Amino acid sequence: MNQTLANPSAARDHARAMAGTVVEAMPTVPPMADDLPAQVASHDLLWEETLGAGGYATRRLPRGSRLRLVDLEGDACASLLIFNADMPSERLNVADTVKVQWNAYLGEGKLLLSDMGRVLMTMLEDQAGTHDTFCGTSNAATNAAKYGEGRNSGVYPNGRDRFLLGVAKHGLQRRDVHPCVNLFKGTRIEEDGAITPLIGPFEPSRQIVLRAEMNVILVIANCPHVLDPRPEYAVTPLRLTSWRAPVTSQDDPARNATPEGLRAFENTEDYFRR
Repeated sequence: MNQTLANPSAARDHARAMAGTVVEAMPTVPPMADDLPAQVASHDLLWEETLGAGGYATRRLPRGSRLRLVDLEGDACASLLIFNADMPSERLNVADTVKVQWNAYLGEGKLLLSDMGRVLMTMLEDQAGTHDTFCGTSNAATNAAKYGEGRNSGVYPNGRDRFLLGVAKHGLQRRDVHPCVNLFKGTRIEEDGAITPLIGPFEPSRQIVLRAEMNVILVIANCPHVLDPRPEYAVTPLRLTSWRAPVTSQDDPARNATPEGLRAFENTEDYFRR
């Protein structure tokens, strides 16, 4: 037996000696960032975290807050679940996100809609242009078939099991893991219906900024896209930064871009009048 584990005092000393250790993939507590937008005060910073390969994160964010995702090395895959934090039975509906906006390809100004016709988040900025609303995320079986290992506790964790860990922190269960969107890794539907994956790797430091239109729970997994053709478990770090910001105004361009989007925003605003 490891002598440190066999001796509680030695185990305690070892644990205490780890205090202050900093690694690339970890939350920054309290959150700190030296590259916030000019109009953002440091005391408005809510969240700063880097996810390594196979990592996951979850956070509750208030209405109006911004979330910046940065693909640090050009090979991250941010699989995203979103819930109404005040009523988690309401959550991202990928099918409605696509059909209500008459567009299956996410980009700047596009909305992430709930299953109750409200806007959960808006994509304010998009330097990537490669996203996926069709394929969902990997699971233990797909990873085992591809990499020879797919367990959550193994060396090649899968997106669905990472989601399970994330939702559990909010009292949610397996049934609450709904279809996700994938950011930074895209797909294109060909004329014959075939799905062409747009996997990269791409230029490093591409970023996306999302705005929370409701109080939301986010769960994010950084695992290889399920259609990634490469035989190796290829995924690189993903940086997450969030800050407080104003609620969407009545004259916001994304709010008023289309009749369908405006109706979804009006549904959201009506929810907060209750």
